[in-house]
Order: sequence, then structure tokens, then C-alpha cells
Amino acid sequence: MEPHSLPEHLVILVVEDGEDDLILIRRALVQAQVPNPVLVVEDGEEAQAYLDGYGQYRNRSKFPLPDLVLLDLKMPKMDGFELLLWIRTQPNLKALRVVVLTSSEDIHDINRAYQMGANSFLVKPHEFINFTAMMRTLASFWLKHSRSPRLALGDPSTIHVRGSA
Repeated sequence: MEPHSLPEHLVILVVEDGEDDLILIRRALVQAQVPNPVLVVEDGEEAQAYLDGYGQYRNRSKFPLPDLVLLDLKMPKMDGFELLLWIRTQPNLKALRVVVLTSSEDIHDINRAYQMGANSFLVKPHEFINFTAMMRTLASFWLKHSRSPRLALGDPSTIHVRGSA
């Protein structure tokens, strides 16, 4: 098995503008014993630059394409819906796994996120213990048991699967 395909090497990109929520996400991942690299951007525009490898994010060894995106919906500049739409229109990012992680329980937000190509929609729990359990389950499914596509830079026909069984 190639080193980059080991579940603990799969990269999580968190797109979250709320400092308190970000602290909770990081703590919950630590408590859930999720060893994966976690990179953070604060809004949709910054996420777009990261995913596009633009500006400070050109160095893919320092800023690798993620295997999983945790996406908040309500953000300044470019919101989560706009970012999700942009991701799904990029030939090399279409297969990127995007899990919406938001405070919204609005059925319109849920339906819209799925219609725009979200892989999952999770509502941030109010109690920390539930947040930890959610992160443990999320990591188990998306990083250990589910296969992650390898996102190619360039020709989309070169996309192939990576991950563990």
C-alpha cells in the first residue's frame, strides 16, 4: 500500500469562518483520535484559492489537495453553496468528497446542498461529547472505510482511486 493511501495520511480541509466552531472541530478530532492532517481556510474564496493551487497555496507538498472537505455554509465573501457549486463545475475536483458541517437544520439548506452535490449533510451538535462522536463516525466512514478519489491536476481522465479498504 502506498504511503499516501494510508487512512491516517488522508488530508481534511476544513472550510469554517467561526473561530469557536473551529476550536470545537479541532478538539473533537483530537478527542476522537483522528490522526489525519487538518488544514483550515476561513471562507469560500480562500478555499477556492486553496483548491485551485493559487497564490500562497501553489506548493502542493505543503498544501495538498484534500481527501475530504468539511464545509460550513454560512460564511462571508463566498458562502458554502457558492463554493460547492464551483467545486462541482471543476473537471478535476468533481469527485472531491464534500461533507457539509453546519449549524443550519433548515430543510431548504439540506435539499439545496444535496442538489448541488454535497456527499453528506451534518448538523453541528450542541454538546461537545456529541461533536466528538460525530467526528469519530465521520473519520471512520469517510477516511477508513470509504474510498477517496485521487484528484488529478490537469487531465481529468487521469483521476483514479486511492484509499484503504
